[in-house]
Amino acid sequence: MAPFLAAILTPMVHRLLGRFTGWLLAFVPATIFLFLLGFAETIIGGGTVAISFPWVAAYDLHLSFFIDGLSLVFALTISGIGTLILLYSGAYLAGHHHQGRFLGFMLAFMGAMLGLVLADSLLVLFLFWELTSVTSFLLIGFDHTRQAARRGAIQALVLTNIGGMALLAGAILVHQFSGSWDMSALRLLGDLLRDHAFYGLMLFCFLGAAFTKSAQFPLHFWLPNAMEAPTPVSAFLHSATMVQAGIYLLARINPVLGGTEIWTGLLVGFGALTLIWGALGALKQTDLKQILAQTTIASLGLLTLLIGLGSEAAIAAMVVYFVAHALYKAGLFMVAGAIDHETGTREITSLGGLADKMPASFIAAAMASLSMVGLPLTIGYFAKEEMYLGLLGGDWMGLAVLAVLFVGNAMLGAVALIVMIRPFLGEAVPLPKSPHEAPIAMLLGPVLLGVAGIVAGVLPDWLGHDVLVPAASSILQAEVASHLTLALDFTSLLLWLSALTWLAAILIYRQADRIRTLLRRFDNAVGWTADSAFDAAMFGLIRFSGAVTRSLHHGRLELYLVLVFAVLAVSLFAPMLALGGFDWIYPDADLGNWAAGFVLPHMQPYEWGVIVLTIAGLLAVLAAPTRLLAILAMGVQGAALALIFLLFGAPDLAFTQLMVEVLSVVILTFVMTRLRLDDRDPRPFEDWARDGTLAIVCGAGVSLLLMLVLNGALDTRLSDLFTATSVPIAHGHNIVNVILVDYRGFDTLGEISVVMGAGIAILALLRQRQKPAAGKPARPRRARKAAP
Repeated sequence: MAPFLAAILTPMVHRLLGRFTGWLLAFVPATIFLFLLGFAETIIGGGTVAISFPWVAAYDLHLSFFIDGLSLVFALTISGIGTLILLYSGAYLAGHHHQGRFLGFMLAFMGAMLGLVLADSLLVLFLFWELTSVTSFLLIGFDHTRQAARRGAIQALVLTNIGGMALLAGAILVHQFSGSWDMSALRLLGDLLRDHAFYGLMLFCFLGAAFTKSAQFPLHFWLPNAMEAPTPVSAFLHSATMVQAGIYLLARINPVLGGTEIWTGLLVGFGALTLIWGALGALKQTDLKQILAQTTIASLGLLTLLIGLGSEAAIAAMVVYFVAHALYKAGLFMVAGAIDHETGTREITSLGGLADKMPASFIAAAMASLSMVGLPLTIGYFAKEEMYLGLLGGDWMGLAVLAVLFVGNAMLGAVALIVMIRPFLGEAVPLPKSPHEAPIAMLLGPVLLGVAGIVAGVLPDWLGHDVLVPAASSILQAEVASHLTLALDFTSLLLWLSALTWLAAILIYRQADRIRTLLRRFDNAVGWTADSAFDAAMFGLIRFSGAVTRSLHHGRLELYLVLVFAVLAVSLFAPMLALGGFDWIYPDADLGNWAAGFVLPHMQPYEWGVIVLTIAGLLAVLAAPTRLLAILAMGVQGAALALIFLLFGAPDLAFTQLMVEVLSVVILTFVMTRLRLDDRDPRPFEDWARDGTLAIVCGAGVSLLLMLVLNGALDTRLSDLFTATSVPIAHGHNIVNVILVDYRGFDTLGEISVVMGAGIAILALLRQRQKPAAGKPARPRRARKAAP
């Protein structure tokens, strides 16, 4: 809860501290990092930490959280990088009039991601999953005055929320089939869900959620458009938050739903395609942020592929690569933001020779890029070694996957060389701004992250024992051994395969401009992308909704009423026809009397007189030549109905009916005379026939339904409850009043509100000045006397 509380206070803190706000707010994630680090000894020792709070006790719902090796690695990455991102944000947006709001959004975003990776309950996971979508929407669309930012935010929100609904559906299915919401309990069920008949549907829901969030092909296109957000958002979103949520979900459900052929086929297939597609997309770009965004897509595909393989080496590679990617991607994004901040451009074709002007940024970019290439003494080297290890000497499918990894890593290595060399080395070029080194708050993050990548690379025993083993063991639900080492075995095929990857990366780098030209020609020839398909789908949805609105909301009240009463007629007769609702008409089929069910009641002459008065009022309404006479005739019918209520022992209802009729007649008379609609509009015979038929059918349906109800046995349980409890509980002897005020008090309150709203509208109509007729001047208002 700490990030959310801090987010609420951030605007006020910013008003007090100004440009130093980032330094103070960074203490929040830094404290969370240290707090979580306190659990490391327990987790490394093979233990877990769980805590639960009651939420909805009636449904046995709890706010449950769980820390194991996997969640701890993710949570430490989020809070650690989040600390540096907040420092960076304070300097990057220094002087911005909405900096306080931005930092508040960042803290809420961090809190949502922390809650997601620490959640044990699937419902709590879904809650924080949706919070990441909402907060990312606010961050991506932060500069809401630009149409591109608004479009990117809406696109991300639409796609990730579709995945969120899939996650909720999958969580409900899992709970229905397993009886538990907690993922820690689900992992003890063995193959229960894998062997279930609805396994495919559950898998589809969870993969849909993960693929939308982690931008797997063909749902990847929202991620580059999210670059419309300020650079600190991009650095955080691409390294440790948001897009990594799908990877975390896949790793977390691996013990429950993973290990099947369909799981492996889908994850390896889509992961491989996303890896190659993202790497090619990175080579096609010239904007630094877009280059890094495309490499994120490729890295997410690589992580998905490794989880799909599911072997010990693949899962170990996934854990190490996640940490390596988070470190170097956050650092490179912050360097890209510093370059843009200090030079005024991010285009690599317009940059060069910045190493002399921005040496610290160059060193940070070099450390991060070398880790991305996967050179020894960096954490990226171990990630690449582990992913190759599990595929050497395998079958043809394993060799095919190895080839995909080789090509993908080579292209990513080439992109790393582009990011490291093109902006900083070579001859200096004219720039929109005179370049100089970024402020310390913007340098601290990329330098520390670059150093962390090197430190992790030179301490393989610590990396393996304290990071890899706990996290991989949590994913596989089995003890995993670490074999990370700095020793170089020149007889090992792994080393030579890594060397070939580096050589291929250099070759691709040297041909990068030619490759970019070919890829752009291909795009121009195709002329269609998933991004444009999304726009077409959204515009089609808008046009369709407009057509539906024009069709259904055409503004003709007469047709609205015809449709309403036609549906009413169907809803009255269809159930009675389908469920034998007319059987009561034939109580004795042997008599052959079709009307045996109709028995006229014995009534007094004055009762028949009231019924005749009611029918006379109805005929008067139909025959009235003017609207005024029709209103008065309708009042006669309503008064007769009030008499019926009175005669049959309902004086309260009769009084209410009479008051409503009087008010209706008075109000309608005022309104109609103001509107000057004295004569009734002539109507063709077709309209009379249509409306008359509908009126007769609906009236007959209501009458038959009431007769059916009266022919059944009366269930008096509810009325007996009112009789028994009216005085002792509600302290009222008038049962009708007690029902209205106590038993259905909120309903009555709603009716009062409706009547009050209608009364205010009627009062406004009555007070409105009458418009003068054509050609006549308006009557001047009488001047009021001035007060003495």
